[in-house]
Amino acid sequence: MKSLYPLLCIVLLASCNGPVQKQAGIDARVDSVLSLMTLEEKIGQLNLPSAGQFTTGAAANSDIAKKIEQGQVGGLFNIKRVAAIREMQQIAVEKSRLGIPLMFGMDVIHGYESVFPIPLGLSCSWDMELIERSARIAATEASADGINWTFSPMLDLSRDPRWGRISEGNGEDTYLSSQIAKAMVRGYQGDDLTANNTIMSCVKHYALYGAAEAGRDYNTTDMSRYRMYNEYFPPYKAAVDAGAGSIMASFNEIDGVPATANKWLLTDVLRKQWGFKGFVVSDYTGVSEMIAHGIGDLQTVSARAVQAGLDMDMVSEGLLTTLKKSVDEKKITEAEITEACRRILKAKFQLGLFDDPYKYCNEERAKAEVFTAANRAEARKAAAESFVLLKNEGNILPIKKAGTIAVIGPLANTRENMTGTWSVAARFSESISLMDGLTKAVGNSAKLVYARGSNLHEDAAIEERATMFGKSLNRDKRSAEDMRTEAVRIARSADIVVVAIGEAAEMSGEASSITNLELPQTQRELLKALLQTGKPVVAVLFTGRPLVLKWENENIPAMLNVWFGGSEAGDAIADVLFGLVNPSGKLTTTFPQNVGQIPLYYAHKNTGRPLSGPWFQKFQSNYIDVSNEPVYPFGFGLSYSTFMYSDVKLDKTTINQSETLTVTIDVTNAGQYDGAEVVQLYVRDWVGSVTRPVKELRGFKKVMIRAGETKTITFQLTKEDLSFYNYDLNWVAEPGEFSVLVGGNSRDVKEAKFTLQ
Repeated sequence: MKSLYPLLCIVLLASCNGPVQKQAGIDARVDSVLSLMTLEEKIGQLNLPSAGQFTTGAAANSDIAKKIEQGQVGGLFNIKRVAAIREMQQIAVEKSRLGIPLMFGMDVIHGYESVFPIPLGLSCSWDMELIERSARIAATEASADGINWTFSPMLDLSRDPRWGRISEGNGEDTYLSSQIAKAMVRGYQGDDLTANNTIMSCVKHYALYGAAEAGRDYNTTDMSRYRMYNEYFPPYKAAVDAGAGSIMASFNEIDGVPATANKWLLTDVLRKQWGFKGFVVSDYTGVSEMIAHGIGDLQTVSARAVQAGLDMDMVSEGLLTTLKKSVDEKKITEAEITEACRRILKAKFQLGLFDDPYKYCNEERAKAEVFTAANRAEARKAAAESFVLLKNEGNILPIKKAGTIAVIGPLANTRENMTGTWSVAARFSESISLMDGLTKAVGNSAKLVYARGSNLHEDAAIEERATMFGKSLNRDKRSAEDMRTEAVRIARSADIVVVAIGEAAEMSGEASSITNLELPQTQRELLKALLQTGKPVVAVLFTGRPLVLKWENENIPAMLNVWFGGSEAGDAIADVLFGLVNPSGKLTTTFPQNVGQIPLYYAHKNTGRPLSGPWFQKFQSNYIDVSNEPVYPFGFGLSYSTFMYSDVKLDKTTINQSETLTVTIDVTNAGQYDGAEVVQLYVRDWVGSVTRPVKELRGFKKVMIRAGETKTITFQLTKEDLSFYNYDLNWVAEPGEFSVLVGGNSRDVKEAKFTLQ
């Protein structure tokens, strides 16, 4: 088939009356392309197959290549490297009738080849500039390798750590996640999407996916619209306001209708209320999965999806194979298909693909800009900032580079697991394990001795499920007793024991829901045996979710939560363990005492019978077996320093709706180490037309304070910080009494009160 691409270029140039990036110019150019397209070609633009990975030269003979040539593909994903992407783009531009270029997407979730901490870990840095830089570096590397579209950020609020994908989000808080949403979109998209080092962001999963019942992935979500608007919607909206170019519909149903075909969600809220101008793509087979949901056959659900506001079908090919028939049968109009196609074409113009389809296909740039030393240094810094010091009894940490250090545990020497879930482009063999990092750090200053100590899990089948996608732990076939005996012998020969425990990389993430949040029994037995040696024990905890650590908190003297720190994890862990970096991470999720407390989160509401005294009180809202409190509250994280907070000062005790309240507090570093503290500001609305949470985060500042120094921290509160969606879903700030609470975590705060007139 001879391509009309040269003719298309002439038409586009003739239709552009102003700068290419002016909206009017883009709209005119889109109209020009649409005027040349058949119905079948419009439908083809709505199709997003998964390409898989082609070897050079194999693409032209694939089934996907034939569909591209026939104008039946709008974009591809899961294809990597410039040569393979150029080959596919060449088929689209030079062999299809109109020569419309393809978009190329990939799950660039927390870095490309220079892998940063998993998103949950990165959120614990509370550093928006660092988070934005991580996305900027990911965009630079991915775009250098041919990618121009990423399925990130994931903005699903989650308060259920059983849900595996909590690792891919930003925790439990609405306000913090909204700030991260804006930072990530800015990082990916920059100021100019036509630049060859920016990529289009795809916000996911819209909406409410993190509230799946029972914490089971893909499960039903059901909540009030009051809760949607006040708690779960704001991060998505923040990303839309920041200019995100695309949105991914979630798997779950909302009000009995799957999100993929939910017109209220995709059109009424997203486009009409929020003013979103980009395009909406389904999740992987999200269209065809609506058959199992029970709302129709493939033709029915495909038509419903487009009518609801879905523009692109990932993998299902329901739109490709049924929409023409639905038009013929008058079940959907060509105008509805045209509108969806318009949004896809607009995105391609915004990316500059019509001006230069090969703008992302520079192999020299790929060699120069991917996995660079500078990018890896940034990933190392980000990892160290994300770690959360949970306990440091007797100031065991930082440890000295001297004597003999025992390094023990199933996660101590496994490079493949350092990058965590959704690290599809990672170079596993070049990641830095804990053992690698400690070995480099100590040099000849100390002796390192190693023992595995245990397998990850006593159940081999569970371990296999937790180590998929090339992240095997190479299960040791020795008995658990033999491995523990060796570990104890090694520990007794050492001055201090560093034990690497927790989850494997794929124990959290998509389709990795779990019901037991305690450490596997074999790891617990290893810890008990090591503690019995009498040697000081430091636990390095790898995890993609909050775990139940009640026993560990009561028995292990020092614990550092390192999440999955990325490709440079081992070096970053060594930086913190040896005191080159003072830990400053703060939890963005609540860690429960046991799974029975879930959901457990700080911004809860009072009941009519709130617990008024120490646990236990009959006929009040509590349990008979454990207290209501978590092991670690939201915002918690220790430092090698001690930070002291003064009383909260307000510049006035009464404000009107147009005034600003100035809040100040003095924070003193009373320790011996310079350190960064995340100062957190919460607000409580004491009386509302509807019930309000006991506190809500409304500000934070990460501040470096030298040892012995005092800094005055200032916050400004306005009407917007005191507003919420009322029963009628109107955005209001209601007059009444408020509290301002400031501290180093959500539990330990200083309070002052004021009145809003």
